[in-house]
Amino acid sequence: MSTRRIGGAVGLAAGITGLAAPMANAADAEAKRPLSPMATLDSLTVSDIPAAHKDGIPRPSSQPAGLHRLNDLGRLNTRVRAQSAVARNCVAASSA
Repeated sequence: MSTRRIGGAVGLAAGITGLAAPMANAADAEAKRPLSPMATLDSLTVSDIPAAHKDGIPRPSSQPAGLHRLNDLGRLNTRVRAQSAVARNCVAASSA
């Protein structure tokens, strides 16, 4: 085996060890509290924002709540279309 290959293998092993050690520490910290992707996104959203302005930034966790309102809008649109169809039929029947 050549010196280059040995050096490469040692460097790779050291790199993997260097990457694995912080991940092991992070796993211990995460084991104490459950992992929440939304909480992580929320913290990343405001990480570089000054403290005075953080409250004004919408969080990703509040976005799914807006989808419920979008569903309500879809139901309203369906009702309005049905009512307009009934109104058109009444107008057409009265003019005939």
